[in-house]
Amino acid sequence: MTFIIMGILLFGSVIYIFMPDRDQSNVETVKAIASVKQEQTESTIELPVENTPEVEEVQTVQEKDNDKPITDDIKAKVREVVEIALDLFKKDEKIVAIGDSLTEGVGDETENGGYVGILNHTFEDNNLNINVENFGKKGNRSDQLLKRLDKEEIASAIKEADKVLITIGANDIMKVLKSNFMNVTMEPFQEERLKYIERLTAIINKINDLNPDTQIYLIGFYNPFERYFGEIKELGMIIDNWNNDGKSLAEEYDNVSYIPTKDLFSNSNEDLLAKDEFHPNTSGYKLMAQRVLEYLGM
Repeated sequence: MTFIIMGILLFGSVIYIFMPDRDQSNVETVKAIASVKQEQTESTIELPVENTPEVEEVQTVQEKDNDKPITDDIKAKVREVVEIALDLFKKDEKIVAIGDSLTEGVGDETENGGYVGILNHTFEDNNLNINVENFGKKGNRSDQLLKRLDKEEIASAIKEADKVLITIGANDIMKVLKSNFMNVTMEPFQEERLKYIERLTAIINKINDLNPDTQIYLIGFYNPFERYFGEIKELGMIIDNWNNDGKSLAEEYDNVSYIPTKDLFSNSNEDLLAKDEFHPNTSGYKLMAQRVLEYLGM
């Protein structure tokens, strides 16, 4: 029973934080979950508070007071060269990264752009004229990314790209959790997974239409719930099913590769998640960057 309640609390917290459409119904849902939380002293999950103008003003002042320069140690950490055979890369190459908050780099405490920023620093430190252009947008689902590919800035970048990196689908999963977190079953996730694969196919096809010579890399999901909710096996099954479908889709194209990340977060004793317990921290993004580099250099 405790795991179910904690799972509901976590779902409510994460959904509120990461879904872009925070309307009043979402606020009321979070408030309702918060009332359950007050009765459960075992749970230490902190739920977000609805932001009123007054609260936002106080938070802004507090943020200014707490602003501290990034330490030299953290700067060095994000610029640390990832061990990889970089001599396999072309000297001049353009890479475009598209997708959601994992591409944007949310959770990276250095605020250097997550795995994309680490890639750029690695190329720079090794005197490679390779730039990864970042079009990540927090909250993006696959349907939203598909529409964004029509934007001139993104389309033009893809037309000139040697490689395209994609992270997409986590918010598709969260959309289902948002609608079903009080009664989580596999069926709605299976239904949405089919729609996700249709949209992902459309995304890949549109990229190929824009640039048939580019190489596309689909970055898989990790399981952010495993650390605290490993007993809820359905969550792991959902992640595995969506990953397997993405991998199978990639195998249908000669120019698409699938990059797994789940094992990076599952087999580590190191804390790899940010304070929100959902996005990677700098250490997590560093592992992602290393894995991406391995596949880009193949």
